[in-house]
Amino acid sequence: MHPPSRQDYISISFAGQGSGSYNNSKQWRRQSCWRKWKQLSRLQRSLILVLLFICGIASYPAVTEQLRGLTDGHPDTERPVLPEAVKQDQPPLPEPTSQRKLSNKRGPPVLENRQKKESALNTVVEDKASDGKKEGEEEEEGVINWRGAVINADQASEGTKNGENKEGSPANQKVQLSVESVANWRKAVQEAFRHAWKGYKDFAWGHDELRPLSKSYSEWFGLGLTLIDALDTMWILGLKEEFEEAKTWVAAELTFNKNVDVNLFESTIRILGGLLSTYHLTGDTLFLDKAKDIGSRLMPAFNTPSKIPYSDVNIGKGTAHPPRWTSDSTVAEVTSIQLEFRELTRLTQEPQYQAAVAEVMKQVHKLDGKLDGLVPMFINTNNGQFTHQGIYTLGARADSYYEYLLKQWIQGGKKENELLEDYLQAIEGVKKNLLQRSSPNGLTFVGELSHGQFSPKMDHLVCFLPGTLALGAHNGLPADHMDLAKQLMETCYQMYIQMETGLSPEIVHFNMHQGSTRDIEVKLADRHNLLRPETVESLFYLYRFTKDQKYREWGWKILQNFNKYTKVSSGGYTSINNVRDPDYPSPRDKMESFFLGETLKYLYLLFSDDPNLISLDQYVFNTEAHPLPIWPSTE
Repeated sequence: MHPPSRQDYISISFAGQGSGSYNNSKQWRRQSCWRKWKQLSRLQRSLILVLLFICGIASYPAVTEQLRGLTDGHPDTERPVLPEAVKQDQPPLPEPTSQRKLSNKRGPPVLENRQKKESALNTVVEDKASDGKKEGEEEEEGVINWRGAVINADQASEGTKNGENKEGSPANQKVQLSVESVANWRKAVQEAFRHAWKGYKDFAWGHDELRPLSKSYSEWFGLGLTLIDALDTMWILGLKEEFEEAKTWVAAELTFNKNVDVNLFESTIRILGGLLSTYHLTGDTLFLDKAKDIGSRLMPAFNTPSKIPYSDVNIGKGTAHPPRWTSDSTVAEVTSIQLEFRELTRLTQEPQYQAAVAEVMKQVHKLDGKLDGLVPMFINTNNGQFTHQGIYTLGARADSYYEYLLKQWIQGGKKENELLEDYLQAIEGVKKNLLQRSSPNGLTFVGELSHGQFSPKMDHLVCFLPGTLALGAHNGLPADHMDLAKQLMETCYQMYIQMETGLSPEIVHFNMHQGSTRDIEVKLADRHNLLRPETVESLFYLYRFTKDQKYREWGWKILQNFNKYTKVSSGGYTSINNVRDPDYPSPRDKMESFFLGETLKYLYLLFSDDPNLISLDQYVFNTEAHPLPIWPSTE
């Protein structure tokens, strides 16, 4: 039997109190409403109560926010969620078209998506960075705690506040950090190194580079590149156990008597530079002997008609050659091996090393084809002339030429005036030809020039320049070099925080047109991040010379984002393909040796309170972050 059907309509009679007139007394209204309520079905009353409850829940945040505003004396202003270093009275940068918000789920977005898309690899990206909360610091809105890591909610978004790139804003004012916080940051760098080293030791020991996702390795030269690049980093970070493991491998396994082609530049800055630096830090002649061995095996590269070295050397056969497709070498490569070979001559008293690299600098100094001290990217090994002229950049293929002009001058005791003159002229050339400001926020950036046409393209590699400019100013060069260094440092930091992951792409393009809504654009092919060191390198120099704590805070945010988006749970860190996608940054399965050799080293030195830990008045860093001593004066 079906229960009797319930009426689905209501009949309401409006009766007067003894007459046909409308009565609006409170008592009558209460009685009338109650009668109407009682006449509703149970289902209808339940639905009404549920709707009222939902409306109450929905309106609660707005009501409480309004009440909070009233108690703060700002009833008409919504309280923004801002990072610590942003002015609250300045407008934010324009909202990106596809801005993402941080997930409130259990783990960071990269973890959830990789579990879906790479379950076969069984790989988890996780964040274990530890951040001691600053003493006296209040809990800040928009901060997400996940497994001990403190991450600003705006770090993974692209819409940066305008106050972060204006002089005079809190981002550019002195901030105070507790000793405990900075000590925790140093520990976080040590933990990051140990985690990267664990992956290398477990899956790539003795090989060139770790592939952390596939738990394997890749070879470039077959010389244990990551291990050698990381030797002095372990010493500086105080990781003595790991250092002793590596030293044992060098003593027992490292041999250069191999039939293998190596790149002159890369093997000089990473292997020769790393061995020389480790010798100076430890005093252990094992590393000097190995440095002599590789140095002598690289010398056939200089046997060319022009004395401009070939790019490749077979260190077993003692032969050298240019790339198969050209007889050119890149200018940066042939002019960024001088610090290492000069030092090898000083230590061995064998003049051929310094003589070979000095000849290169002598020829480049007098060559035609420069533009206000700026050099083209290629030089021919047969005739010694610049090729592909008319293209000028401070990015790939030219960058470290300018760095080594200054650093050779410093290394040699500031006596080689030709080097200094070339450096000063080049910086003026940068100001005249390559320096511009973006729209709408006026970020100072270094673009490129191609046959008279300016391009607002800037490689991440160019972010070495703020540190180099600051180093020059510290050594007595014009004070406006430091002013420019600070401006460019801000720009390099913006290249990180305006990305959704808080990590910089390999290349950016700056908007210069009036009416632009964003300063920085990134092409699809340029969105990868290789764990590069240039920005944290410059942060280290700027902090050492200014003691402005904001540079440390910026470095800490970058380290947190490396931990969040590139850390692999089984060990190691991976390059990523897309800094614009925090949900799935698309890991590349490769940990470059310079992540251990440079990036983590500069971060640790940035957080160090000891100015004598690799004093910049006693050491000069090669372009792979290996410190070499400034030569003592013979006067």
